[in-house]
Amino acid sequence: MRISRISVYQLDLPYVGGSYDWAKGKSVTIADSTVVRIDTDSDVYGVGEVCPLPVYLPSYPGGVRAGLAELGPQLIGLDPTKVGYINTVMDACLCGHNYVKSAIDIACWDVLGKTANLPLHTLLGGRQVDAMPMYRAVSQDTSEAMVEAIREYREDGYRQFQLKSGGYTADEIERICTVVDALLPGELMIADANTGWRHDEALQVAAATRGLDYYIEQPCERYEDCVAVARHASQPIKLDESMQSVRDILRAHHDDAFDVASIKISKFGGLSKARLARDVCISIGVPMTVEDVWGSDITTAALAHLAVSTLPKFLMNTTNLNKYVTVSNADNGPVGENSYLRVSDASGLGVEPKNDVLGKPIAVYE
Repeated sequence: MRISRISVYQLDLPYVGGSYDWAKGKSVTIADSTVVRIDTDSDVYGVGEVCPLPVYLPSYPGGVRAGLAELGPQLIGLDPTKVGYINTVMDACLCGHNYVKSAIDIACWDVLGKTANLPLHTLLGGRQVDAMPMYRAVSQDTSEAMVEAIREYREDGYRQFQLKSGGYTADEIERICTVVDALLPGELMIADANTGWRHDEALQVAAATRGLDYYIEQPCERYEDCVAVARHASQPIKLDESMQSVRDILRAHHDDAFDVASIKISKFGGLSKARLARDVCISIGVPMTVEDVWGSDITTAALAHLAVSTLPKFLMNTTNLNKYVTVSNADNGPVGENSYLRVSDASGLGVEPKNDVLGKPIAVYE
């Protein structure tokens, strides 16, 4: 089997709530997603999706397409089922820029699953559970508005909430105290600063909320500052932006810098490297959120297969990104019910891209 064509599509994904707001005044109203379709000489095709947010990490949608222009021609004629070799070629052709490679890697896994007539979760380690717990992110707002949002999400079955934090210290202390007080027994809350605090600000928040039952996520931009916060805070620390490679995970473990990791597929460069990161976390005893930066049904399918093949003891939660956007780009995607995400046993990703939604490709390599 050989890759005969790589087609690239662009798709705008509006946020369902109008504006998704977090630290430092950052927000998303419409995200720019790239979908890749890999066709083969065996009439088997695979799809992948990547949707970077420029205000989140040093990655951007135009960089995906520019990188694909470099990689696409180099992959024609290669066997897509040899995902390890495909990654070796991509890394040799383009140093770094892992997010660029994510959609290609996912599409190759889709081809591999279809060829083997197996769902990806079987190939990624085997289904561990029937459904996976999900969290719901709460856009930054007043304390009252965030509590009300949690009440609404609770009615949909959610019991885990990610509070977008990282604002002025006094405001965040008040928000955290108010929201934690509004939680019901058994509910979990993560205050996600998204690098928004200075070292001293993070320590102030942690000290003022000592004794409250919640997690702090990525308090500072610099990894070294996050380490210092972890050494002084009583709250468990989750790292996200600082976790972009297996090397990052091992360094943080050595420094005792975190208690939970965020494994976002595109940060690592696709399912291949995200799977390795997941397995390393399991080997060192670190629980995870398995997710991705942004996207619609294709991205949600990829993260769901990785999540459902993760040992339940180490899967804190996952998410259904397709419910955060108003545009669906594939049929038969994972289904979220009562705060649990379910994925089918259909071969590959198990999704069928909506060609009428994707439209004509913006680039084709063959």
